[in-house]
Amino acid sequence: TNIGSILASVNPYKPIPGLYSVDAIELYRQHRLGELPPHIFATANECYCCLWKRHDSQCVLISGESGAGKTESTKLLLKFLSAMSQTSLGAPVCEKSTHVEEAILES
Repeated sequence: TNIGSILASVNPYKPIPGLYSVDAIELYRQHRLGELPPHIFATANECYCCLWKRHDSQCVLISGESGAGKTESTKLLLKFLSAMSQTSLGAPVCEKSTHVEEAILES
């Protein structure tokens, strides 16, 4: 659920097909925070939009207990931001994978 610009999420401890797919990236890329159901991509999109609107650094705080999914959430944020940066360069979202993205995600 969203609480303003805060996303409160629960680790389902199982894969949910399509939840973090390229189609989900494309969907949340086209909408503002609150227009669609709460999702980590909505939070990432808000951060990305504010970065370009305000020309100011952005920060995303990911918090939780051990095993809550902080590392996976970080990877998903980076996946979305990487896809957005590729889209802004004219590449389709489906071609979002680059050497830079792979290096960031592996780190």
